[in-house]
Amino acid sequence: MVAVVKPIASLRHALHYNENKVKQQVARLIHSGNFAKDTDALSFRDKLGTIQKFQQLSTAAINTLHITLNFPPEEQHSKEKLQQITERYLQLLGYSQQPYLVYQHFDSNHPHVHIVTTNIQANGKRLPTHNIGKVQSEQARKAVEQEFGLTKADDAQRSRQMELKAINPQKIVYGKAGVSGTKRAITNVLDHVLKSYKYASLPELNAVLKNYNVIAHQGGNNSRTARHNGLYYQVLNEQGKTTGVPIPASDIYSKPTMKWLTPRFTKNHQDRQPFKQRIRNAVDLALLRPHTHTITALQDALKKENIQLVLRQNDQGTIYGITYIDHQKKCVFNGSDLGKPYSANQLQQRIGQLHTTLPSQPTTQQQQSAQHPPAPVEPMSAYHTSSAIPATTQLSSPALTAPLAYNSNHPTTEGPLAAELRQEPHKRRKKKYKQ
Repeated sequence: MVAVVKPIASLRHALHYNENKVKQQVARLIHSGNFAKDTDALSFRDKLGTIQKFQQLSTAAINTLHITLNFPPEEQHSKEKLQQITERYLQLLGYSQQPYLVYQHFDSNHPHVHIVTTNIQANGKRLPTHNIGKVQSEQARKAVEQEFGLTKADDAQRSRQMELKAINPQKIVYGKAGVSGTKRAITNVLDHVLKSYKYASLPELNAVLKNYNVIAHQGGNNSRTARHNGLYYQVLNEQGKTTGVPIPASDIYSKPTMKWLTPRFTKNHQDRQPFKQRIRNAVDLALLRPHTHTITALQDALKKENIQLVLRQNDQGTIYGITYIDHQKKCVFNGSDLGKPYSANQLQQRIGQLHTTLPSQPTTQQQQSAQHPPAPVEPMSAYHTSSAIPATTQLSSPALTAPLAYNSNHPTTEGPLAAELRQEPHKRRKKKYKQ
């Protein structure tokens, strides 16, 4: 079991999120605690009002907990067992006396429940939330796993599950569930992408969304939507073309409109700056390898570093733009934002130059040396006769004048220094001097 605890400031947001899932028939309320009515008799006003009465006793800004308990796909628990698991988990967490709501969701490929509660007690005192996810929740999770015989989630398993949820939501195909199903599927994708990735423009956002068959657009250049700064989200078919009915951004629960995205573009532009160097180093390191002679080979090499290279091409197949998506750091960059050497034009030239310089061809300097041999060296003075260089000896050596061939065993390509190249240059120098 994987438990994720998020202390937040908006009870309404957490409650509306789950209630909307219920309306879309992809969730149901299966349990509640410390309410005046039974679970099935609770209205929205009952749910909101009861929890708010606790929250009004304190001025704390963070007064809501939104918790998810996630189970592996092979664990399909009954409603009754999920009730027992959540009751025991909240008891061990210290929240058994708080009003809480438990929703079972069916919109993912793994079973999970959402819990909405408050950390404000009946006496007005606040239950501490500092490190609650790392300390109290972890202790409660382990005890619940042991007590109910659940699959134990070690650090690696939790990391894989959370990564899968963050960057690999289930791809959607229009037409399986009608407009409501499409809207729900688009919402699931946006919930994962919009707040996780750092993008600074609509094209950069679309570079990520297209991985999940979704695109955001404003219609034509002179459309009414574009003139009023509106925004639509639409599904893409297998050919990458829009299909089905476009969904207005204002119709989606989180309201990801252009008004909402614009300030986020500005903030993301600053927040992503520290992660530029990782992509630059990954590209440079990939180009050092002898087999990286094409854009496709570069894409494959970067994929191993969890970096996606997205090409923008015209109808004739000419590449006119490049976008880098770092799925590890959740950052998106246009090629030119990383510098000219990483733009579409310069990168293609670098790959072409690399391919032409790999064979051992004489350099310009060597050709000039052959045409104009160095002048004879004057004999050394008498007190250096024992080590003097004969006048007819040419000051050259095959080891120095031969073209530099690529060494596939060089430590900076595949050896222990490969990780060091991912650091910024000034850090690499310091590390080298310490050695």
